[in-house]
Amino acid sequence: MEFKDYYAILGVKPADDLKAIKTAYRRLARKYHPDVSSEAEAESKFKEVAEAYEVLKDSERRAEYDQLRQHRDDPDFGRQWQRPGGDTQRQGAHSAHAGQDFSDFFESIFGGRGGYSQHFDARGGGAQAMRGQDVEMECAMLLEETLSEQSRTIEYRLPVYDVFGRQEREVPKTLNVRIPAGVGDRERIRLKGQGVAGVNGGPNGDLYLTIRIAPHPLFDINGHDLQIVVPLAPWEAALGARVAIPTLTGQVSMTIPPGSQTGQRLRIKGKGLVNKKTTGDLYAALKVVMPPRPDDKTAELWQQLADAQASFNPRTEWK
Repeated sequence: MEFKDYYAILGVKPADDLKAIKTAYRRLARKYHPDVSSEAEAESKFKEVAEAYEVLKDSERRAEYDQLRQHRDDPDFGRQWQRPGGDTQRQGAHSAHAGQDFSDFFESIFGGRGGYSQHFDARGGGAQAMRGQDVEMECAMLLEETLSEQSRTIEYRLPVYDVFGRQEREVPKTLNVRIPAGVGDRERIRLKGQGVAGVNGGPNGDLYLTIRIAPHPLFDINGHDLQIVVPLAPWEAALGARVAIPTLTGQVSMTIPPGSQTGQRLRIKGKGLVNKKTTGDLYAALKVVMPPRPDDKTAELWQQLADAQASFNPRTEWK
């Protein structure tokens, strides 16, 4: 009996998580669904995809299959995965999988132990309640918006599945979402019960909003602190100056001490990002910027400065 590589059928890797497996299954199920597909052998491919998903979505069944898969090249592989009881057990398995058209390979491994797409209770109590799937979305924000609570209206579509896990349609949904102050980039906000509807009375899945903060043209983020590069003219760095520094809430005036150096950082307390307990700081990283190529008069003044500071060697550390 031919070994079936369920991972290859779904186009996923053995290390992929359940979310990746579900995504692959939905894509292929839509592609090969006999009611809508124009692909050659769509029906047989749809059954093959459904069978692969039936195994890989269940953690216990997947673990057993993974163990079996490791020995697929053994010479006596065929005898290893035949269960005791032969045809008698397989007949019982087909009865348990009424309405399913799984392969002999599947039944030889899992026959008589479930694998019901409708998730029938082993005690005969009817279909089990199943929790709906979670939904992931991204929410873009500006850095300035993280300083205070924000409100967003989001729109998305939720798939509706039949008892066999096939998508029947999509329904639109609109939510007004409160985003608390102090959220960070890639932080996830959980909205309980706003995901895909549960099956057979099971609870709904959740909606997860992943915050994506747009890069800022002036500020770099370090935790809840911010950093801004402050360009200085050579005379500002040498003599000191008062400079207007932009922040997320407006400008502040900062004193540049005489003799400041490129790379030196000055702290502006409380002008960073907010969090639940406090507010971060803003750090001004100084950068001395030379003016363009000097004319004759400017060059003469620079030469006078050089002569006055002839004893200064900026490369003393090299010695």
